[in-house]
Amino acid sequence: MDLKGKKVLVVGLGKTGEAVCKFLLSRGAQVKVSEKKTDEELGEKISLWVNNGVTVETGRHQLQSFLEADLIVPSPGVPPLPELKTAQERGVKIISEIELAYNFLRGKIVGITGSNGKSTTASLTHKILQEGGVPSYLGGNIGTPLISFVDGSKGGDVYVTEISSFQLFYIEHFRASVSVFLNISPDHLDWHPSFSDYYEAKKKLVLLQGEDENAVLNQDDPLVWSLRNEAKARIYAFSRERKVCPGCYIHKGWIVLIDTDKKRVMKTSEIPLFGVHNLENVLAASLVGNLFSLPHSGIRESIRSFKGLEHRLEKVANIKGVDFYNDSKATNVDAALKSILSFDRNIILIAGGRDKGGDFEKLRKPIQERVIKIMLIGEARHKLKKALSHTVPAEEVSSLEEAVNRGFSQASPGDVVLLAPACTSFDMFENFEQRGLIFKQAVFNLKQALEREKEN
Repeated sequence: MDLKGKKVLVVGLGKTGEAVCKFLLSRGAQVKVSEKKTDEELGEKISLWVNNGVTVETGRHQLQSFLEADLIVPSPGVPPLPELKTAQERGVKIISEIELAYNFLRGKIVGITGSNGKSTTASLTHKILQEGGVPSYLGGNIGTPLISFVDGSKGGDVYVTEISSFQLFYIEHFRASVSVFLNISPDHLDWHPSFSDYYEAKKKLVLLQGEDENAVLNQDDPLVWSLRNEAKARIYAFSRERKVCPGCYIHKGWIVLIDTDKKRVMKTSEIPLFGVHNLENVLAASLVGNLFSLPHSGIRESIRSFKGLEHRLEKVANIKGVDFYNDSKATNVDAALKSILSFDRNIILIAGGRDKGGDFEKLRKPIQERVIKIMLIGEARHKLKKALSHTVPAEEVSSLEEAVNRGFSQASPGDVVLLAPACTSFDMFENFEQRGLIFKQAVFNLKQALEREKEN
């Protein structure tokens, strides 16, 4: 792909947008940015890019900017703007950042997608490969944009890449040496017109692979497993529920890998991650390690020492026998469902935020079985309350701090106060990380206040 002299429009000036601008400038492109944020919201970084020769329009997206471009690169999460649709109809080429990177990157890509578990699986996979002696890097939707690795990339490198539906929507030729498809459930329906459109974007990761590449699929998820019938890649399965071959599964409390031979890797009781859904993440990551011919002993040790990620079923504190768990990353209904099912104790659930179009009624049964009280926050609190009516008592609160304090006041020793919002954070917070940090701070503040009372 020759970019010299090409007029390229970058939509969005977040972390990925800035990385794309830097790369395009190094390749001699004429770069323009279209950003809905105002000059005041963007701050000093505008002058930095203008001084480097980038034209920056702010405050709105101008259709003319889209139509005069030779190439458009939208940042992940930029919604399907009418300007993008019009430009595409007029023949303007639109590609995602990972597609742009793929055209120049040397080395192999391990692409990991799914509705839930991507970050944990990508981080664990990277750890297994790196500790196994494979020169590997973690990027994509977690951490560093893939485009940032291009200039330093080498043929023997492996890029473990977390990939969202937004990134996959605009790929054409992107091919992962190993694809991992963890699961699929309704998500981002505030972005995609329907679940079908969301699924169509996701499955491109697998269906664009060739015969020399490997696809790791969840055999317990019917839609994911159905891709074996369309894919050209070699298929490997993982399953919590049944034996698979070739692939990775659980049998009598052991993780078993089977390809040309069959070996037990480790006991499930040795896995440090909490939650049944994390078993699937471990199976998938183990299978990738096996595909890179790493010794099973090394895979086992990497899993044993993996501490998990912040905001993913993270235990925050125990206060007077009540456990507080932060699962702020549970931004959709299915993730919240799995979070709830991870506990066999009474739960006081904190849920709510900005609705992504999910079906909250799917939570009714597990809430009736395991939750004793719900604290509702954010824009979706009224919708959640209606969907969950006649299950357990629900209370609307104005902040996470209030939810933590009210939740604790109604908990008994042995209970769990769980933040599993089933919604995005953008109504009240910058992102799920900030939401999780504020939850944790509220828990720590509560603990300190109780300790001061005890001292007095």
